[in-house]
Amino acid sequence: MSDILAFALLIAAYLLGSVCSAIIVCKLWGLPDPRSQGSSNPGATNVMRIGGKKPALITLAGDMAKGVPLVLLAQHLQLRPDLISAIGLAAFMGHLYPVFFKFEGGKGVATALGVLLALYWPVGLAVIGVWIAVFALFRISSLSSITAFALAPIIAWYLVPNYMLGIVGMSILLIARHKTNIKALLKGEERKFAKKEE
Repeated sequence: MSDILAFALLIAAYLLGSVCSAIIVCKLWGLPDPRSQGSSNPGATNVMRIGGKKPALITLAGDMAKGVPLVLLAQHLQLRPDLISAIGLAAFMGHLYPVFFKFEGGKGVATALGVLLALYWPVGLAVIGVWIAVFALFRISSLSSITAFALAPIIAWYLVPNYMLGIVGMSILLIARHKTNIKALLKGEERKFAKKEE
C-alpha cells in the first residue's frame, strides 16, 4: 500500500511542479512570456529583469512553494527517506519539464530550495546562505546557484544523509541546466546585477 501511495505522491508532486509560476505571474502582470524575453528562462531572476521586484518575489515564492507540501505530507505519512526525497525530486522535475507548458521549464533553483527546506530545513538554510554569500561577492545569480548546489550534496551528507538520493539528483540536473551560464562564466560574459548606488 505504501508503494502505491508513494507512486501517487510522485505523480502529484510532478504535476504540482509543472505549474510554472513565472509564466502565470507574467500573464497576470501583463508582462511578456518570460520564455521569449531576457534570458528566456521562466524563473524569478528573469522575471526580475522583465518586470521588477514584486512579480519576481511572487514568482520566487510560488516556485519555492511547489516543492514543499507533498514532501511534508510524505514525511507526515512516514514514508521511507529515499521515497520522500524522490517525491521532492519529482516536484523539481516538474519545474524543469512541465507537462502543462510543453515541457519547457526553468532551471529549478527556487523549487530545489523549497524541497531542501521541506526535507530538512537546516540544509535548505545552509544552501541559501551559500547562495547569498556568493551573490554578495560577485552579483551573478547563476554563479551563486551553481556554487550553492555543487555544495548541497556535501552539506546534506553531513546533516541528513538519508535524503541524499533526491538532493544529489537535483544538484546534478540543476547544474546541467546551467550549462549555457557556465560557458558564459568561463568566457567572462555572464550578466551581473548592478549594485544600487547610494
